Amino acid sequence: MATIVVAGAIANKAHNGGEAWVRLSWLEGLERLGCRVVFVEQIGAESCVGPDGSRAPFAQSVNRSYFAEVMESFGLLDRSALVCPDTGESAGMTVEELEGLAAEADLLVNISGHLRLPEVMARFPRRAYVDLDPGFTQIWHVQGADLGVDAHDTHFTVGENIGRPGCDIPTGGFDWHAVPPPVVLDRWPVTDSANPGRFTTVAGWRGAFGRVEHDGRSYGLKVHEFRKVIDLPQRVPLTFELALDIHPGDHKDRAALEAAGWQLVDPRAASGGPFQFRDYVQGSGAEFSVAQGIYVETRSGWFSDRTVRYLASGKPALVQDTGFSDNYPATEGLVAFTSPEEAAREAQRIAADHPAHAAAARALAEERFDSERVLPRFLEQAGVT
Repeated sequence: MATIVVAGAIANKAHNGGEAWVRLSWLEGLERLGCRVVFVEQIGAESCVGPDGSRAPFAQSVNRSYFAEVMESFGLLDRSALVCPDTGESAGMTVEELEGLAAEADLLVNISGHLRLPEVMARFPRRAYVDLDPGFTQIWHVQGADLGVDAHDTHFTVGENIGRPGCDIPTGGFDWHAVPPPVVLDRWPVTDSANPGRFTTVAGWRGAFGRVEHDGRSYGLKVHEFRKVIDLPQRVPLTFELALDIHPGDHKDRAALEAAGWQLVDPRAASGGPFQFRDYVQGSGAEFSVAQGIYVETRSGWFSDRTVRYLASGKPALVQDTGFSDNYPATEGLVAFTSPEEAAREAQRIAADHPAHAAAARALAEERFDSERVLPRFLEQAGVT
């Protein structure tokens, strides 16, 4: 039985249920292949906050309590560790225990290069970097940012076109293996849609990062892509809803969205925990979303883990093409768009034949994103049998 340590951010993204599912899908998927899995997360003291968002001690932080809640809900409480190197505190295993575990493990799956503790990293015999932010990761690396990319033996990315002709993202000299976002299908059963014409998504208005510049080019953010389709609800008689994390400073954008007919809901209510996020996705008719500008403009092939969960639930997805149409059929169930006019036309087409699109969505999830298909290939490429 292979021992796999998965590292990533759950406590650091407290009350973001969608982000939790990304890491949990890797853990549960690997476990179902027969691996022994352990989850590890590190957090800085400056990231520990109380209920009001102000700085709080690690032991009293919402980060620690959220971590424990999620780990317990998924039966991982005794196989997890949240460590705060700044203070020497931990929940679950200690750093010393992690060092011993690392020496015995077969592989570290380091999602977004989250684990950086040198005394732990050095003990793993194999280390795999899993990139969720194609373009940001590679450009920052070639510009000299220390992301820990060099400290890994193999490199994977959801930007499936990196290294191929037509994709502008630099490889930095690494062989980036394409890895689709895995989903544990029985965690995401098909559900009926009370309102097939209700298109939803969970999103940040600007995303986590600012503009990136490379080789004289400045790449856009999600906000820039949303603005291109802001009149979509006025084009078609369907419901478009956003569980949108938008800063109060963007009040003009919020007003413009509401004036155009978008329905905005509280993202904390829609996705404050893993099961809230699942309920929100499965209560939708379909997904509609744009992507980060950099994913689109570089034709990265980025594909959203959130979209995978819509598909698995039998929810059609109408999402902006990042070049993923080079890799997946994108006309039934999963539908790509490149312009506002195309988005409006395809939304109507999905709503008009929702049952067929719903069946195609689930079929695609089973064929291309099932963890039992994705992860064996990942382990082979990472050097674990």
